Amino acid sequence: MVLRVILDSLPDPVVLLSGRRVVVEANCAARELFGAPMIGRDLAMALRHPGVLDAVDAVLAGIESRSTEVTLPLEVPRSFNVYVAGMPEDAATGGIMAVLVLSETTLARRAEEMRADFIANASHELRSPLASLLGFIETLRGPASRDEAARTRFLEIMHREAKRMARLLDDLFSLSRVEVNEHVPPRETVDIALALGNAVDPLVMRAAERNMTIQIDASADLPHVIGDGDQLIQIFRNLVENSIRYAHANTTVRVRARAVERIPDIGGSGVAVTVEDTSDGIPPESIPRLTERFYRVDKARSQALGGTGLGLAIVKHIVNRHRGKLTIESERGRGSRFTVYLPQAARARPAAQKAG
Repeated sequence: MVLRVILDSLPDPVVLLSGRRVVVEANCAARELFGAPMIGRDLAMALRHPGVLDAVDAVLAGIESRSTEVTLPLEVPRSFNVYVAGMPEDAATGGIMAVLVLSETTLARRAEEMRADFIANASHELRSPLASLLGFIETLRGPASRDEAARTRFLEIMHREAKRMARLLDDLFSLSRVEVNEHVPPRETVDIALALGNAVDPLVMRAAERNMTIQIDASADLPHVIGDGDQLIQIFRNLVENSIRYAHANTTVRVRARAVERIPDIGGSGVAVTVEDTSDGIPPESIPRLTERFYRVDKARSQALGGTGLGLAIVKHIVNRHRGKLTIESERGRGSRFTVYLPQAARARPAAQKAG
């Protein structure tokens, strides 16, 4: 009992093994990481990574210690430094012959990947608008220096390009932040109806500019979900913004939240939030690629309407962090439906939501 209390106080996953590679004890962090029952079973029943099992077998065969780096194929892949140490045979260990400790390195790895991706993506996507700005500046300093009409037109284009670059950088930073923490599931509870209201309220005026309305259908007794309130607001805002941007003018964007008994392909009860619009629809061959970075069905139209090609990639990674599911359905000439499934929370008190 004392041993379990001591082990559970440690933040890193720790597993104690017998000489037959059977799990004698595992702390809370290890049980949460592997999920399946571990105590009294061969380690391979919970952790099948050959690199880890080889290190354990080597230590049980007499090697003093062994370490290795592994990436475990969990719901969201996570990286660890694994250290295995043997116990002296004459120690009063109660049958424990090896200690396995996993120190997570996911955050450091993702931060490094984020820096590399950010530089590559920013340099590629900013090259075209920067070239345009330089061309307009040269024209304004030369042939159009005294042409009032040309100067007004070029300044408007330059302003539009600068705003697009600012949006692109904001979305890149947002995507990077989401990816860095994707392996850490949220633990708060969120009131979906409140989150939807906070997401949609700032978009009402934008919809009105195209003579569009936003209709929310969410019952007051919806179960709360496990989530990060700010990130869920970001999901719903991105989806509704996309509908406002690409749907037909003079139509309604419908947002519906409902309880579901089972989340497709995942299981467990939850809440499904669907954003539906009336638009030209999406070609079937494009649907699987919509959540890729910078993928656009019609690049010229997307850029003209202010899209960065990152909105749905951000949605996908936030949904992954919430251990949920995103589905996309579309019918040419009729419209599209984006549905986000989120696991239901066991407790009822919601976390504070930030408006705006």
